[in-house]
Amino acid sequence: MQRSSGFKYILSGNKIRLSMTLNILAFAVPLFIVLMLLEFFYAKRNNLSFFNMHNSVANVSVGILERLLDVLTVGIFYFFYSYIHTHFAIFEIKNTVLLWILLLIVTDFIWYWYHRLAHEWNILWAAHVVHHQSEDFNYTVSARITIFQAVIRTGFWGVLPLLGFPPEMISSILLVHGLYPFFIHTRTIGNLGILEYVLVTPSHHRVHHASNEAYLDKNYGDVLIIWDKLFGTFQKEVKDQHIVYGLTKPLDSYSFLWQHFHFWIELWLACKKEKGFNKIKLLFARPEKIDPDLREKAEAIFRIRKKNIELDKPLNKYVIWQMAVSLCLLFCFILFEHYLNFQAELIVSGLIIITLINAGAIMEQKQWIFYLEFSRLILFFGGLMVVFPNTWFVITVLLSLAVLAYFIKHIKMYYLRLVYPS
Repeated sequence: MQRSSGFKYILSGNKIRLSMTLNILAFAVPLFIVLMLLEFFYAKRNNLSFFNMHNSVANVSVGILERLLDVLTVGIFYFFYSYIHTHFAIFEIKNTVLLWILLLIVTDFIWYWYHRLAHEWNILWAAHVVHHQSEDFNYTVSARITIFQAVIRTGFWGVLPLLGFPPEMISSILLVHGLYPFFIHTRTIGNLGILEYVLVTPSHHRVHHASNEAYLDKNYGDVLIIWDKLFGTFQKEVKDQHIVYGLTKPLDSYSFLWQHFHFWIELWLACKKEKGFNKIKLLFARPEKIDPDLREKAEAIFRIRKKNIELDKPLNKYVIWQMAVSLCLLFCFILFEHYLNFQAELIVSGLIIITLINAGAIMEQKQWIFYLEFSRLILFFGGLMVVFPNTWFVITVLLSLAVLAYFIKHIKMYYLRLVYPS
């Protein structure tokens, strides 16, 4: 599978100049990182304990994977909207200012019901729970969106092309609708006065992310708070009340994979205990219907360790450097996506995903990360051989990997001493 070249030759006077097609959406990555860092330094300067390094790494890791997979799936989502619009549209909607406003309102209305059902149905909560796992509340939490959520939301937004909204309008409004929530994941912004009556504000969204009993299952809106007020799910933030963020039963794990799949496993264990139609009923029951003791059972099966482990400074720096490299790779991946063939996409995606799993495993002090490191090395050099298919280069790489494989036991011992000096 080859992409068409992103280069264009343009005639200008008597000269031909080379033009490149870049995906400018890539610049959202450094923009959001800068805003996260500004919030971090503001909190640090004012002695506000809004950030935990390991929680922030876990948060950003989830966001990196979602952005990565979004590049690979955005065409599928667009085709989904286009197909429904072409074959099943009820109305013919034109591109006018009023209809853009109507589209934003309808999009937000659909989001409200998707979001509410994602808290009320186990089958949807399994995808959405990742967004609520962080016990911090800052801009990094906004990154906690998974590809599972993206797929499910797209299914809900299939109503938009069915109504007759063109896919071009839908894709554009979803960019705006997806940008706004970033700014409401913060504790640094207080009450916004009159805007509190119409928009979802940081104050409203702090309530939504709280695990305090009085705040549970409130404020589902994304841009407009009017839906919560209309359907009885609004709760105002109470001044001076301490908010506890995260799940009612904290996950206690930095594992990148466990964060994505723990509730699917708990739901599977719960369904195994039910008989007949009760299995289906449980899928659409509320999350509190799941026995909380199943978490421990699932953790025992997969040998999940708790996260109360102190890491030394060199190891923390190693994790941060891995995240920095992953973000740079993600930026380049999105920016130059028009120039990447299928093999290149697989190699870069593999390197990023292995790195994200590796960072979480280090924070959990897993012994098997050595094999992740080795597989990442093999993938990296394999990618170089694809990019530079020179015979002598390939032979050199293969011989180097063979030497490493021969001394793998000694290298593993040295690596684990280096990474886990204790």
